[in-house]
Amino acid sequence: MSELTQSSAPRRFIGGQLLGSSQLVLGVILAVLCIAISIAAPQFYSEANIIAILRQCALVLIVASGMTMLIITAEVDLSVGASLAFVGCIGMAVLNSTHSLTLGLLAALAFSGAVGLFNGLVVTRLKVNSLIATIGTMMMLQGGVYLFTREAVQNHHRLAGFTDLGAGYIGPIPLPVVVAALIFALAAATLRFTTLGRYLYAVGANERAVRLSGVRSQRLKLFAFVVTGLCVGIAGMILSSLMNAGQPTAGRGFELTVIAAVILGGTSLLGGRGSLLGTLLGVLVLKVIDNGIIILGWKQDLQMVVPGIVIILATYLDIVRNRANVG
Repeated sequence: MSELTQSSAPRRFIGGQLLGSSQLVLGVILAVLCIAISIAAPQFYSEANIIAILRQCALVLIVASGMTMLIITAEVDLSVGASLAFVGCIGMAVLNSTHSLTLGLLAALAFSGAVGLFNGLVVTRLKVNSLIATIGTMMMLQGGVYLFTREAVQNHHRLAGFTDLGAGYIGPIPLPVVVAALIFALAAATLRFTTLGRYLYAVGANERAVRLSGVRSQRLKLFAFVVTGLCVGIAGMILSSLMNAGQPTAGRGFELTVIAAVILGGTSLLGGRGSLLGTLLGVLVLKVIDNGIIILGWKQDLQMVVPGIVIILATYLDIVRNRANVG
C-alpha cells in the first residue's frame, strides 16, 4: 500500500493545482461567451432559451459523469453515442408492448449496462485497447439498431410519465436537470470522498502499484465501464422522451461531445487526474457555444466542428499538463 500512496500522491497534488487553474480559465471563458452571445442576441437570456440549454446540458452531463470516472482510470468509451440511440429504440419498443414505464426503463438500463459490461470485459479480460474495443462496439450497435428497427420507433403508448422524463418539471426546474444533478452529485461524492474514488484515480495514475497493493484494478475498470453504460441508459430514455420516439440516428456525434467536455474539463486521457466540476464547466461551455450558433443563425454544421477543435486543443493542453507533472 505504501507504493500506491507514494506513487500517486505527488501527481494528484500537482494535478490538483493545474485542475484548479484550468477550471478558473473555463469559468472565465464561460462568462465571456455568455456576455458576448447575449450582446449579439438578447434572446439568449430568455427563459425558454435557458431551459433549452439546461436540458441539452443535462443529457451530456449524465453520460459525462460516468465518462469522467472511466477516463480517470485511463480508459475511454466511444460507443456511447450508438448505445444512446439503441437504448431509445429498445425502451420505446418495450413501452409500446407493455405500457409500463418501469419495464421500459429497466429494459433500457439492462441493455446499456450490458453494453458497458461487454466493453469492460473486452478491455479487461481480452486486453484489447479500449479505443479499439469501443469503436468495434460502436460499429456493432450502429448496425444492430437497424436490424432491430429500420425506422424510428414511434410513441404508441401515450404514458404521461414517459413524457415527463424529458418535458416534466420539479418546481421550476426541468426534470432532466434534476436527474443530471443527482447523478453528478453522486459521481462527484464517489470520486472525492470514498475509497472507491481514490482507487479509481490510483488505477489511472499507476495501475501496477494498485495491483501490487492487492486491489483488483480490472474490477475497478469494469465498474467504470458499467457505470458509464448505465448513465447512457438514463440519458437515452430522456432523449427518446424529448423526441417522443426512438431514433436509430439519435446519438450520432454524441460521444464526441461527451469526450470533448470531459477532456476540456481537465480530465487526463492518460488517467489519474480529473474532476466532475471541470466536466460540468466543459459541458456548459460546449452547449453555450452550440446554443450561440443556433440563435445567431450560423450554420448548424458548426456544432460538429466545435467538439473536434476542442478535442485537439484540450488534448494538447493535457500534454502540457502532463509535462508539468513530470517536471
